[in-house]
Amino acid sequence: MTNSAQAAQPAAGVREFKMPDVGEGLTEAEILKWYVQPGDTVTDGQVVCEVETAKAAVELPIPFDGVVHDLRFDEGTTVDVGTPIIAVDTGGPAAGSGGGDASAAQAAMETGAGAAAEVAEEAAVTEGAQPEGTQQEEAGAEGEGRQPVLVGYGVATSSTKRRPRKPAPGQGSAAGGAATEPAPATEPVPAAEPVPGDNASEVDGAPGVNGHGEPSSVAGSRPLAKPPVRKLAKDLGVDLAAVAPSGPDGIVTREDVHAAAARAAAPAAPAAAREPVEPAAFPAEPSASAAAARETRIPVKGVRKATAQAMVDSAFTAPHVTEFVTVDVTRTMKLVADLKQDPDMAGVRINPLLLVAKAFLVAIRRHPEVNASWDEERQEIVRKHYVNLGIAAATPRGLIVPNIKDAHDKTLPELASALGELVATAREGRTSPAAMSGGTVTITNVGVFGVDTGTPILNPGESAILAFGQVREQPWVHKGKVKPRHVTTLALSFDHRLVDGELGSKVLADIAAVLEHPKRLMLWQ
Repeated sequence: MTNSAQAAQPAAGVREFKMPDVGEGLTEAEILKWYVQPGDTVTDGQVVCEVETAKAAVELPIPFDGVVHDLRFDEGTTVDVGTPIIAVDTGGPAAGSGGGDASAAQAAMETGAGAAAEVAEEAAVTEGAQPEGTQQEEAGAEGEGRQPVLVGYGVATSSTKRRPRKPAPGQGSAAGGAATEPAPATEPVPAAEPVPGDNASEVDGAPGVNGHGEPSSVAGSRPLAKPPVRKLAKDLGVDLAAVAPSGPDGIVTREDVHAAAARAAAPAAPAAAREPVEPAAFPAEPSASAAAARETRIPVKGVRKATAQAMVDSAFTAPHVTEFVTVDVTRTMKLVADLKQDPDMAGVRINPLLLVAKAFLVAIRRHPEVNASWDEERQEIVRKHYVNLGIAAATPRGLIVPNIKDAHDKTLPELASALGELVATAREGRTSPAAMSGGTVTITNVGVFGVDTGTPILNPGESAILAFGQVREQPWVHKGKVKPRHVTTLALSFDHRLVDGELGSKVLADIAAVLEHPKRLMLWQ
């Protein structure tokens, strides 16, 4: 351990850029892609990475000039807001390496000596060794437990209480105290961050020789692996201590665990072929490795995680009511075809969803009390005098609901342009958090998937959502005769605290009436 306080300082001239809160009090974001690498020159305002929050994918610009010193996290890592994600050398001589205490020193600079002492203690427990200068402190502190010393900061009492470890049979501690035993390899406890340096082989937990010429599997050592890898090893029944790590600095990777599971399962197959198997009264339980091969686990995070939580909150907070109506939209389909040929609509996308949206806005104009929200704290109904029309959009990252601001004031060409831009932006993954906030009502077009209708769940904070089903040519009684007509089914879900059955029925009936006779778009304005 270095006895210089300077080693605990970050490199001179290096500035850190922390994960910002990119919208509405979000606490974390996932790094999707890095646009720069160490050694690249960056300028103020240059986009360095793309991150995904619980609402959207956002590009982050760097706020200063310099040369990229290092990237703190890999792509696919979820990082808390306020955590440094990139370091940039803005000028000045680079400081030397802090050695094995780099992580502790960094914590001291950012959160004070107390946090640094905790980091140093965690590193010492993981490595099965003690930092220099702490053995005498520990030996003299009877009944008080370990108090590691970070040079330059003195002894700091950690507020974190650690679970005592059981003594390992036949092993004693280096300081003459009770022996310790590493936590089970399958216990989901986050491993300490690896510290490149002289003691790398001592930290990684893999078979080998440490810096003192001793086997690395000393008391207190445990293999390095990220929490998801530890869980995978637990599911597959793999002992991480017996896995040869292939990751940087001796970290066990998912591939290492899968390879160890495959090796363990391989000898069992020939043995099963040689020995006769008695018929079992019940099917045998599949092994952990076989079960893992039959399933794929996908982490839920970002947009999908936020959507899942929002749907649960909405379904179990707002009392949902859904009503349905089947309507002849032959005249609407003919109007769509005519508008596509109209020079005034050139350059904008015309489709049935545009006229459904316009019909919904007309129905809200006729029944403005449907456009409201519920204030739980004050127990009040908040009537909205504007319509921010949400359009549910399926994207590779999950379902999002951006909205068209002040849709009630837009003409048909303006509404068409806004709708086309909204859908294109969503598909490219460039929808901003602001575009998804403040919605009042929503339309979900399930017809594009060949679905007739459904019971949509309200977007949290909104009063109603309209599901637009597929338009099909069906036999229909028209003017007393059965003829083939274009027919669709609409479903309107609404919050029964805000909208009673009569109001909801009137709104849905008006939407159907406009789609059946589009001339009402002019008559009811």
